[in-house]
Amino acid sequence: MPSTESILQGVNVLGPVSESQKKILTPEALAFLALLQRSFNSTRKALLERRKIRQAELDKGALPDFLPETRHIRENPTWKGAPPAPGLVDRRVEITGPTDRKMVVNALNADVWTYMADFEDSSAPTWDNMINGQVNLYDANRRQVDFKIGNKEYKLRTDKKLPTLIVRPRGWHLEEKHVTVDGEPMSGSLFDFGLYFFHNAFQTVKMGFGPYFYLPKMESHLEARLWNDVFNLAQDYIGMPRGTIRGTVLIETILAAFEMDEIIYELRDHSSGLNCGRWDYIFSVIKKFRQNSNFVLPDRSAVTMTVPFMDAYVKLLIQTCHKRGVHAMGGMAAQIPIKDDPKANEVAMEGVRADKLREVKAGHDGTWVAHPALAGIAVDIFNKHMPTPNQLFVRREDVTIGQNDLLNMNVPGQITEAGIRKNLNIGLGYMEAWIRGVGCVPINYLMEDAATAEVSRSQLWQWVRHGVTTAEGKKVDKQYALKLLKEQTQELASKAPQGNKYGLAAQYFSGQVTGEDYADFLTSLLYNEITSAGPARAAAKL
Repeated sequence: MPSTESILQGVNVLGPVSESQKKILTPEALAFLALLQRSFNSTRKALLERRKIRQAELDKGALPDFLPETRHIRENPTWKGAPPAPGLVDRRVEITGPTDRKMVVNALNADVWTYMADFEDSSAPTWDNMINGQVNLYDANRRQVDFKIGNKEYKLRTDKKLPTLIVRPRGWHLEEKHVTVDGEPMSGSLFDFGLYFFHNAFQTVKMGFGPYFYLPKMESHLEARLWNDVFNLAQDYIGMPRGTIRGTVLIETILAAFEMDEIIYELRDHSSGLNCGRWDYIFSVIKKFRQNSNFVLPDRSAVTMTVPFMDAYVKLLIQTCHKRGVHAMGGMAAQIPIKDDPKANEVAMEGVRADKLREVKAGHDGTWVAHPALAGIAVDIFNKHMPTPNQLFVRREDVTIGQNDLLNMNVPGQITEAGIRKNLNIGLGYMEAWIRGVGCVPINYLMEDAATAEVSRSQLWQWVRHGVTTAEGKKVDKQYALKLLKEQTQELASKAPQGNKYGLAAQYFSGQVTGEDYADFLTSLLYNEITSAGPARAAAKL
């Protein structure tokens, strides 16, 4: 095997590295990252090109359907995914959130079964956020994450078994510009996965679970195949048995919904199921069909989980997962407690109860919450209606979902000026925070992240592009959108502290709400605002 020093030729770190971060950015870990990048980055880039080709077909009016070339996989009832791994048999309530130290401690102390530590939609990928997140998870897996701020102490509880840790790396489309390999920025996915796996794979097994991941934003089974290849190489490299890694795939794109069987099949021995990533899914429907007037949706609040295309997606996901013996995870309850208004809080919490009851009765094996205070509601509902560790036996053989069901845009509701302003507020509020390095933001007692900001941005673009008329009789055109954007920016900036970034957020947002330019992702559009790349330093000399 080549020496670490020879592998590190051509590997440079462009971000500052503190003493506490050196235990993560070791020469051995960086050599592993270089191996992943050199082995898989060309395939990653080819798959991203494939997305562009597919988008051009959709722009011309093509509609997705189940793939004829993989019918044999869908129609073969005999193959299965891997049986649930240690720590993943019962996942009835999962908490999700970023990887800052306070969140890590609070999430691991919550009364839940797993914690999804998120380097993706709820994290702004500043260099410090990404590396300190790795430090925090390294320490958490060694139960050395306790810390103190002023007089307040944050300590892991010792009175119960802590939740199983699952890590969500960034999607295939994102880069990590603070590390280059042979002159190219690293894949953000490989960077996040590689650092966590290298430092924690054996430690997590020692703790009684394993190196587990949530895999976001995929658009085809070929992208799942790439993850499977990454997993195999990674396990072989450190001498870990294949199948120790598990990956739960978020079905959060409309194209992936047509390839659920195939995605599980590609990951087989590494599969721990699929998850309904509801907000990204709505975003994907608007994004992929943005040129098609048949896919114009009403105000975001009208696009609930019970509208036809969302209901079909949920049913098909549960049926597919259980047919293959893997978990079908429900979606996010984004509400946060309204402490100063008990009446409004009870209405919000009743909404959470109804949502979780719908999920457990549909056959989901677990659900997500964004705030520890919501865990109890979700636990009560799932404990009452799911006395077993999961519902893999609920086969949903009553369900028949076809192309038309997944693409049924019969969604009752209106487009209103209030809905436009709400989208502007969410988009501006999220982007302003993201530019400051904050990846999830409470807005109107909902925890908004990149997915919800994307829905807001895409709806605004769609409405202008197709010249819709509001319920109040106003035609939504470029001038109207920019006028409301200016008003909402001024209102938000006037209430925010000095030095806020609303002006900069509005500059970016103004190019995204006029039905003209459309960035692939807001996170890619804004990424250069939060990079702090300095002079390149050879990885071997860190």
